[in-house]
Order: sequence, then structure tokens, then C-alpha cells
Amino acid sequence: MNITEHAKLAPYTSFECGGETEQLVIIENYADTQNLAAFTTNQQIWMLGYGCNVLVSDQGLPGTSLLFRGGEITLDGNMLIADAGVWWDDLVVYTIDHQLFGLELMSGIPGGVAAAVVGNIAAYGQAVADTLSWIDVFDTETKTTQRLVPEQLEFGYRYSNLQADENRRYIVLRAAFTLSPAPTHELTYQTALDVAERGSHDISTLEGRRQSILGARELAGSLWDYRESNHANKTAGSFFRNPQVTAEQAEKIIQFDETGKSAELIKKMNTVHGGDSLRVSAAHVLLAAGFTRGQTWGDVRLHPQHVLKIENTGNASAQAIYDVAQEIIRTTQEKLGITLVPEVRFLGEFTNH
Repeated sequence: MNITEHAKLAPYTSFECGGETEQLVIIENYADTQNLAAFTTNQQIWMLGYGCNVLVSDQGLPGTSLLFRGGEITLDGNMLIADAGVWWDDLVVYTIDHQLFGLELMSGIPGGVAAAVVGNIAAYGQAVADTLSWIDVFDTETKTTQRLVPEQLEFGYRYSNLQADENRRYIVLRAAFTLSPAPTHELTYQTALDVAERGSHDISTLEGRRQSILGARELAGSLWDYRESNHANKTAGSFFRNPQVTAEQAEKIIQFDETGKSAELIKKMNTVHGGDSLRVSAAHVLLAAGFTRGQTWGDVRLHPQHVLKIENTGNASAQAIYDVAQEIIRTTQEKLGITLVPEVRFLGEFTNH
């Protein structure tokens, strides 16, 4: 466990911006969690994980900021148990090394195991909810540890009820996944299939699937690892969730696809990513609203490869990134009648203009 008073948070986030926290506590393994009671008193608690899906206010965060970074992975038959701070892609690699299916299509997603569970991360047809067996959580109110099962988490698209205000008292400590020695999902997402064909990857194998997914994510500028110094890619990934729209809106939105794919194929891809052909790509929504790849506002930019990613290209403040996000939300609502919901969490105080 590492404890720092009045720590700058920018170095711990993928946006590399934001203010200080009164106290920074880095949890490095499961044993460290036995001391959580001492750091979860009446002061405010902030969960940052690996800081790759958050925007921290320039004014900083009062109270204590908890970072879970590190931990162990154990295997009991086909059940995989991982500490909250395990880097998600390390967990995926572990499953591939042990020839277990169930997580491989979520290769390359940045963040830790705890964040993966809370956000029910999903990609290319797989979601955390598909294989999760249980989680252990620390209740900051009762100072006790509890085990929760999927039925208690109300999983949905990019959602678990751990995101609800009344459940923010729970801190995920570890998670268990039941995997399979045989494939559990078919890889059907066209971009990944195209990568597999070009690279001659055998998608019946775990490694072939992983390489196809990593290739697709690289094309979209979606690869990020906290251990690699890459200041040219200061982004939190896809900033907005794919919205659910009407059939009429969907027909209009998919016309803004730039890949030349047919409307039917795009609907199929939307279904794979969002579980519904009417949950359209938020990237297509931005394009339909008039935003463009590479569009800039000072040091804030929409990624040239993936318009859905908001970037800090230099020394942008958190407020400047927040302002761009709010402009996008207002514009898409005014022009298209579509409300975009951020996938990125805003931590601390921001000014609404």
C-alpha cells in the first residue's frame, strides 16, 4: 500500500489532467484491502482504478482517492479469480495462456478488473456479465465484506447497479469468472473478421481471436496501456455510450458510416456491440450532427481515427475537455433529438456554461 498526501492526480489518468487529491491511497494487492476501513471514514471516497475512464476536475478531489493497481490471478478448475487491481488485459492473456474461452473478445480493453465489473464492459459480442460468477465487495458504511452474485447486480448495456448512487458505498475487491475450454461466443463483428482475413488469423483459436480483436482496436486507435509512456494518445477511449434510438433515427444515422458497409451489415454490427440494431454507434451520431474526425478546440481534439474519442493533444484542462463534451451533447440533442450519455465519469466539480 502506498499513501501520499496532497498528490497530483494528472499522472494517474489517461487524460493527464486534473487537480490534486487530499490523500492518495494505492492498493497493490488483496491483502491491502484489509486496511480499507481506516481509509473509508466519513470523508469523501473516490475510485480511480487506472484512471482511464475518468475526467478529474481541475479543482481536484477532496477526501481520499483510491487506486487499485496490482493483484493476483488464481485458477480453480474453470473458475478464474482476479483481484480488483489486476489489469484487465493481463487477465485476458492469462485465460488465453490457460486455453479458456469467455473473455478473449474483450482483449485490449484498458482498465482494471473492478472497473470492468462496475461498467459491465463489453466488446465484439462478449460482456463481463456473460461469465461473472461472483464478486467480493467492501461496504464502506458497515465496514464489512460481502459476496454478491450477478442477479444482484442488475446487469445491462454498459451497466451494473454498482453505478447507482445508493450502491457507491461498495468497493469491488475481487471477481470470479467461470470460463470454458470450448468457444462460448462466435466472432461475427465484420471489422474483426476483415482483420482476421488479412492477417490469416484462425478465429477458431484463442490466439487468433485475440490478434483479430487487437488489430481491429488498433485500426480504431483504441489501444492504451498505463505501463507504456504514450503522451501522444491522452484519451479515455470512447467518450459516449451508443444510444438507443427509434427505427427512423437509426436509418438516418447509419447513412453516415464512412466504411462503405451496407445498412444491414451496420445493423448487425450495432447488434453485436450493443445488443440491439437500434442501439446505434455514437461515432455515427457525432458525424450525423456535423462533427468531424480531427476537429479541434485548442488542445482538445476528436481523434483522427475514431471521432468518438476526445483527446488532450497538449495541455488541455479538464474543464476544456468537459466543455467539448457538453457541446457535443447539446448539439446532438438539438440537431438530432438524440441524447448522448458519457461513458467517461466526471469526478469533482465542473462549470456549466
